Order: sequence, then structure tokens, then C-alpha cells
Amino acid sequence: MAGMDIDGNVEEAARRVQVRFVTKLKAPFKAPPSSIAIPSNLTRLGLSSIVNNLLKAGKDDWNPEPFDFLIDGELVRMSLEEFLLAKGISAEKILEIEYIRAVAPRKEEEPSLHDDWVSAVDGSNSKFVLTGCYDGFGRIWKAAGSCTHLLEGHTDAITSVCVVKPRVAQNGADQIVATASKDRTLRLWKFDADESSDQIKRIRAFKILHGHNASVQSVAANPAGDMVCSGSWDSQIALWQASGSDTGDVVSVKKRKKNADEEDPQVEEEAKSTLVGHTQCVSSVVWSQDETIYSASWDHTIRRWDVEMGKDSLNLVTCRLFSPFPPVISLLSCASFFSLFVESLKLFSPKSMGNDCLPLQQYCDKVVNCLDVGGEGSSLIAAGGSDPVLRIWDPRKPGSSAPVYQFSSHSSWISACKWHEKSWFHLVSASYDGKVMLWDLRTAWPLAVIDTHKDKVLCADWWKGESVISGGADSKLCISSDVCVL
Repeated sequence: MAGMDIDGNVEEAARRVQVRFVTKLKAPFKAPPSSIAIPSNLTRLGLSSIVNNLLKAGKDDWNPEPFDFLIDGELVRMSLEEFLLAKGISAEKILEIEYIRAVAPRKEEEPSLHDDWVSAVDGSNSKFVLTGCYDGFGRIWKAAGSCTHLLEGHTDAITSVCVVKPRVAQNGADQIVATASKDRTLRLWKFDADESSDQIKRIRAFKILHGHNASVQSVAANPAGDMVCSGSWDSQIALWQASGSDTGDVVSVKKRKKNADEEDPQVEEEAKSTLVGHTQCVSSVVWSQDETIYSASWDHTIRRWDVEMGKDSLNLVTCRLFSPFPPVISLLSCASFFSLFVESLKLFSPKSMGNDCLPLQQYCDKVVNCLDVGGEGSSLIAAGGSDPVLRIWDPRKPGSSAPVYQFSSHSSWISACKWHEKSWFHLVSASYDGKVMLWDLRTAWPLAVIDTHKDKVLCADWWKGESVISGGADSKLCISSDVCVL
């Protein structure tokens, strides 16, 4: 027996359910509040088609918009009928389905070319993108393909960059950024973020920070904008003064000359203090609050440091956490959990499984490569390393040594992860598999897979709240824009 769909087209008979589409979106994205009967075998693409048909009624210029759908706070990633069955939801009552704009890039900008690997990127300032490159130069980009400043002075590859954001509003000329390098130094740079020019302006650091005795892998600024911290292959975390006026630990002052005119002095400075505890490379640092620093290391640990006391207050020994059985993930349906379980089994070879379980030592050689803190209450720890799994911990929960979420769609090392600044649910990850993935904690599957890079992706971040920026071994800065998170 055939029936009619919402467009009046003939379709094969299917079980129908009464639904009401609701949304927090504003006009013109609000559908009529009345309930309608729809086939239960529709997936999110079919649901999106129905909502678009409802929205375009009476609008000749309506452009179809991709939507995602939530039922009881969980994203629908299977047919409606499968979802209701997995969640044990009755189809006899009117089902309320919330729709949101799909979180996926709608535009890809032209790649911004560098001369070598793009190893670091920071999009925390809406006026520009800061990149670090293996050619030793930092670059400021106002838009795709528009480089305005070249930061020169490092003698080896740049490994990490960060924008220093003072709480007190400053004019554009006072914008400070920091870079870390394999040359064992950090450098602080000052430039005018509002300056416009047809030519690239070359600038040199106003302060050089010495103290590490191995490659500096990561740099982060505190929220106040007056300090930065760094992690290094020497296993230490160093804290540095970021302001230009402090000269408490000046070891030398150099005068730079250009066209026979003296410019500002270039100061060399030592660390204010160090945090000691890691036993191998400190691969990533995050200074989330003035009194708290998080660090990740190749010694398989994630630590939370009390800056004033100089001691760690949390030590997650991640090598004990890697198990063939993923944790129970709230918000996931039974079907979603099963899918995630099947996906996680791909990480283990039959030989390594033995009779009943995976030997612990098999996964103790996986290092932690990247780290970020955000999500609900800015308290969730996301981390990735030398396996394809993005893991998330909630240190507020008792017995928080086990991750509360695991996402396993990448196929190689995870090189970067970053929470969206204004969302509890969304984050981005990058991997050596050449892909950037967008995630929502309400589903085990990636919302979008960005594959604009042709080689390893080494770094990723958000920009302006609606763009994803990434750099890779293909020497490109890629910008994927119009990502509707909020």
C-alpha cells in the first residue's frame, strides 16, 4: 500500500509517527508548531527535508538548510524508528523533535600557503590568525591569503604559538603574541592588529625568553595576559613574565638597528619559576585560570598545577586508562554505544587480545600529544595522543581517572584538540590521518569531517566562533567557514 509524503509524492507504506518540530532558532527558521505524521524510517536527511519544506512555505527565495535533530538531548544518527527502539520511547504519543542548524562548514576558503609545515595556529583573536611554521617564521593573517606581518628571529622550527589577551582593553598597537621553537627559546612580539598595509611588515621580538635546555613544545598565556607558560622536551614547565615593562630577570639588552635608526631594545629574560614533575616531554600546556595550569606529557600523564603552590593537584595516569572497553557514555543510545564499542575494537589486533583481555603494557606506550580544557563549566579535559582516540575526562566527578567520553573515528595520531569557546558540547580535533573532525558530546559520530589537507594535519583551532582553521604538513593554512555552532 502506498501513501503520500509531505510533498504529495507517492511513497512505500511505512509506520508513521506524530511529531512536533521545535527549535530555539529565530525567524526565518521557526516551523509551524502543529504536529504532523511522518514515516518512522526517515533519517536525519529526510527529517531535514521535511523541515525545509515546512520553512519554505510561502517563501519563493528559500535556500535549503541542513539541520540536525535532537530527541531527549541526544543527536539522532540513525533512522527515527531505530532511535525510538534503542531509547525505549513510545511512538504512540506526539514526539517532540528539536532541530538545530547542522554543525558543518558551508564554505572552504582558498588555502594560505607557507614555505614549510604549518605546525601551530591560534584563532583566539577575531581580528587575525596567528600561525607558526617549520621555516622559523610566525605569520599574522587578516584573512585567507592575506598575510600582514612576518615574525622573524627564531633559528629553528616554531612548534607552538599563542595570542596574549590582557583583560584590560588595549589599542591595536599593543597586541602581544608568543611563539615557542625548537631553538629552545620563546619570543614575545608586539604589533598593531589594526594596521593595514599592502606589504608584509617584518617585525622582531621585543623579548626573548631563555631557560629551557631542549625544544620548547607548547606555550600558553594566562587569562590576565601578564604571564605565559611553556612546556619542553626537558620535561619542565616554565613561567615567564609577558609584559614589556618588567625587567626583573634581564640578562642582556640588545639594540637593534634599521636604516641607521635605533628601535626598541630587545630584552633577554629568564623564567620566573618552573614546575617540575613530568618525567618526559611536556607536549601541551593550557593556562585556563590564573591559578591553574594543565599539562600533558609523553610520560602518559595529564597534570593540573596550582601555580601559587607550584605543585600538581591532579595527576591522571592515562596509560592505565586505555582499555578495549569504552566507558559508559551518558547521552548515548544503546545502539550508539554498541557502534562505539565496535569502532573501538578496531584499535586492537587479534594477536594482542590474547584469550580474554588486552595486556596492560600494550597501551602503556601511547603518549599524550595535545590537551585542551573547556566544555561544561570550562572543566572538561580533552586530550589526544599516539592512538586514534580522542578522550575526555571530567575531573569534578569522584573517581575521575576514567574518561567519560571516547571518540574513535580518526585513524592515526591525534595532533590537536580544541573546545569551542561558547559551547558546552562542541570541539574540533586534528590528526596525522589528514582529517579535521568536528564533535558534539551528544553523539559518538563526528558531525563533520574536513579533508582539505593532503598530508598530516598538525594543528587546529576555532576562529570568530564560526570558522575552523588548521595547518599541516602540506604547508597550508586552511579555513573552513560558516560553521553554525550557536
